[in-house]
Amino acid sequence: MNADRQLAGVGFGLLAYGMWGFFPLFFRQLSHVSPMDVLSNRAVWACIFVGGLLTLRRQWGKVGAVFRTWRHLAMLTVAALLIGSNWLVFLWAVANQQVVASSLGYFLTPLVNVLLGLVVLKERLNRLEWISVGLALLAIANEIIALGSLPWVSLVLAGTFGTYGLVRKRLPVDSVSSLWLETLAMLPVCALYAWWQAQHGHAVFGGQDLRTTLLLISAGVITALPLMAFAAATQRLDLATVGMLMYINPTLQFLTAVWIFGEPLRAAQLVSFALIWLGLLVYSWSAWGRYRAPA
Repeated sequence: MNADRQLAGVGFGLLAYGMWGFFPLFFRQLSHVSPMDVLSNRAVWACIFVGGLLTLRRQWGKVGAVFRTWRHLAMLTVAALLIGSNWLVFLWAVANQQVVASSLGYFLTPLVNVLLGLVVLKERLNRLEWISVGLALLAIANEIIALGSLPWVSLVLAGTFGTYGLVRKRLPVDSVSSLWLETLAMLPVCALYAWWQAQHGHAVFGGQDLRTTLLLISAGVITALPLMAFAAATQRLDLATVGMLMYINPTLQFLTAVWIFGEPLRAAQLVSFALIWLGLLVYSWSAWGRYRAPA
């Protein structure tokens, strides 16, 4: 991997995670709209926006090439299901004052990436990486004991996004084409949902005031931009580096939840965060050692 390619990957990663970190501030403005309505509008407007980009760049030929490979189409469909599920749970968390839980999930994602590397890519973990995974498991156990149930918001967000990153990394499809195909794959589900809601007298696409309509349209655009940057980053960086850059997103979300939204931070929850942060510190030290080893 040449230095220019890696530097570009880091730049794309910083852009993606920085934008995602401020998503709670934006989507809190849509808390009066149901999460599935917001998801449906995000998918539609993102698909339209990215389709416009493909037209401007005259890149529809790349999309056509993907349609000729069933394996790539299947993997893109899986990616769409993963990222769509991630969006929905995140939107629910923002609307229900659970941004602290969502930030914990995104803090867990780098360690999920380590486990995926072990299980799927058959990577070998060193002693420090095993310690970091162990600390993450202790944090989850602490949450289960404190809550009396699984911290499902955190686990779903970490699992879906970590797996999405792995799937995207294994797809030799450019970021713009893949994003359009992913949002396209979501549209049948969104259409069925809109039809079902219409039977109950509710319009998913329309019937909102001007401010809400503009926010929903903007949601599609700001959804597309960081996803495109993330897809570009995963094509240029190894999974471990992508995971390390991930810290930016949950840190911004955590600060937003506690300092701006005023969400409570329980003592037991603080213990979980401390274990995760310690695990990330150990993991980062290990990753830095691997980075310095060739030199």
